[in-house]
Amino acid sequence: MPVSEINQPEFWEKVYQRAESPGWALEQPAPPFVSLLTGEAPPAPGKIAVLGCGTGYEVALFAEHGFDVVGVDFAPSAIRGAKKRLQRANLKAELRRLDIFDLPGKYQSHFDYVLEHTCFCAIEPARRAEYVRMVRAILKPTGALIALFFTLPPDGRPPFGTTAQEIRSLFEPAFEIARLYIPPDSIERRRGKELFAVMKPLP
Repeated sequence: MPVSEINQPEFWEKVYQRAESPGWALEQPAPPFVSLLTGEAPPAPGKIAVLGCGTGYEVALFAEHGFDVVGVDFAPSAIRGAKKRLQRANLKAELRRLDIFDLPGKYQSHFDYVLEHTCFCAIEPARRAEYVRMVRAILKPTGALIALFFTLPPDGRPPFGTTAQEIRSLFEPAFEIARLYIPPDSIERRRGKELFAVMKPLP
């Protein structure tokens, strides 16, 4: 598989149309996000972009907790799945079929939060610096990136893992990393293979 194929919505649409769930998909909200929202100091509700939202588990989770959610994915079947999930839960959120790299043109300095989960690991690794610029552009100056990254060995296919060192080298020129740690409540097969992060854009 040429890595560049994953830049195209057709690649991911075929995954959804074949009813394939990537082995790294959870089929539930990620527990570290649930813990964040139900803990002692949850973030105040605001406008949040859920990048590469898939069928909408985190879209529904944050909508349920009072956030103004925009879920973004460029696979039509993912957006349809997210819409059905919201309808079943009687929740409201905006769903946009867009390439995440087109977001700055539509949502410049718009969001209080950006949520990252299984998007950074799905894009071509050569585009990671572009990803950082995109996130910085769509966040308000007072906003925050809330992220769950994978630390997996590379095998030439998504999910493309990362390391704490790479995260710092990519993000610290544009963000202050307030938290970066291995979450204690990852699901069993991901235990020790995730990094939870909260970052705030620098002026």
